[in-house]
Amino acid sequence: MLSLKEYIDANHLKYYIKTYGCQMNDHESEKIGGLLESIGYRPSGTLDDADMIVFNTCCVRENAEQKTFGNVGALKKLKEENHDKIIAVCGCMTQQDESAKRLFDMFPFVNIVMGTHNLHLLPQMVGQCLLEGKRVFAVAQDNQEIQEGIPIIRETPPLASVNIMYGCNNFCSYCIVPYVRGRERSREAANILDEINGLAGNGYREVMLLGQNVNSYHGVDGTDFPSLLSRICSDTDISRIRFMTSHPKDLSDRLIKVIAANRKVCKHVHLPVQAGSDTVLQNMNRGYTREQYLNLVGAIRDAVPDIVLTTDIIVGFPGESEADFMETMSLLEAVRFDSAFTFVYSRRRGTKAASMPGEIDDAVKRDRIVRLIDLQNGIVEETIKKYEGTVQQVLVEGMSTRDRNHVCGRTDGGKMVNFSGVQSLIGDFCNVKIIQAKRTTLFGELGEAGEKN
Repeated sequence: MLSLKEYIDANHLKYYIKTYGCQMNDHESEKIGGLLESIGYRPSGTLDDADMIVFNTCCVRENAEQKTFGNVGALKKLKEENHDKIIAVCGCMTQQDESAKRLFDMFPFVNIVMGTHNLHLLPQMVGQCLLEGKRVFAVAQDNQEIQEGIPIIRETPPLASVNIMYGCNNFCSYCIVPYVRGRERSREAANILDEINGLAGNGYREVMLLGQNVNSYHGVDGTDFPSLLSRICSDTDISRIRFMTSHPKDLSDRLIKVIAANRKVCKHVHLPVQAGSDTVLQNMNRGYTREQYLNLVGAIRDAVPDIVLTTDIIVGFPGESEADFMETMSLLEAVRFDSAFTFVYSRRRGTKAASMPGEIDDAVKRDRIVRLIDLQNGIVEETIKKYEGTVQQVLVEGMSTRDRNHVCGRTDGGKMVNFSGVQSLIGDFCNVKIIQAKRTTLFGELGEAGEKN
């Protein structure tokens, strides 16, 4: 009898992964690809041509779950055309036991339903499907052990993501993440450093450190997040370090000093505020006040004057009055974020906010989000002009989608830059003079290439 890998190799099987949601999900899809290739699968360019289809799902918003059910249902025809095709659904949505069971029962053509804690067992599940003809339902409710050594199929250099921790202990009243990702668990610092050194050795120039709240990182050896950043700067050859996401209540003075003192740490902090009203912040269980947030912004800008600050904002949270909303608007005016991800609150089953009184009318929500976006767009259009005439160091990430004779990359502060260049520049640091600044993109001219120390 053939082994699983021999069977997959002999049949030249291919896989296709569709990813929904955040950067954490994107990185976990790289691990799914690594696990599948470790047992012989090869990537497929299209869903139709794949012998195994994996949907890596998100459930932060309820409409994301509804969309997933619709997309999974659309696969029925493909399964009817090829009964040997394996269909797997995983990710945050399937970590919710009720949603996972409903999907498993509703779509009998789905072979595998697994949660976020079962990812490392995917090869065994595939073996049960291919060699034993079984359907697999695997949703572990708790997993405190971090699985190291999972193979990863990454995008080509120069950028890579590295998980430093998993889970969340904050329990913001609108958020499902602690329930589907579990409690906070941090990787050992030595393993993180080894991974980053390996990436640097393979031509990667920049890493994004990922965690639901990176500020809460705490390794078993006592290393906290500021110490980890310092060790990555001193003990690895990586050129740039980014991180997300930071929770305002946990961003310390020590972390600010590390950002200011180390050239390798990008001068960009994503600092979700969510609302500008103390009443709403308290109802959201965010753990800080408006004044504390503004003081934190002041401390960051005092230490790092050229810092780029971005944020997340929710409008229409249950009970949000017009006065509460105007406090959010005034906070935008006070901080003047470089960019903001803005969201209309939508009820999420399983969260505390789902049962809160004071649901806001949809028309009011739409009016508020339009006003908020208009204000933020105006701020960006004013502040982005400061880049015109400056020289920015850009890490070239790839060819521009706007012009085949241009390349694109990001500044230290995360601003996207397009400029004339050739493919051989990818992975290089280039000094670029900014000629024109638009809301989402800077346009420039190439100067001399320059390595970042």
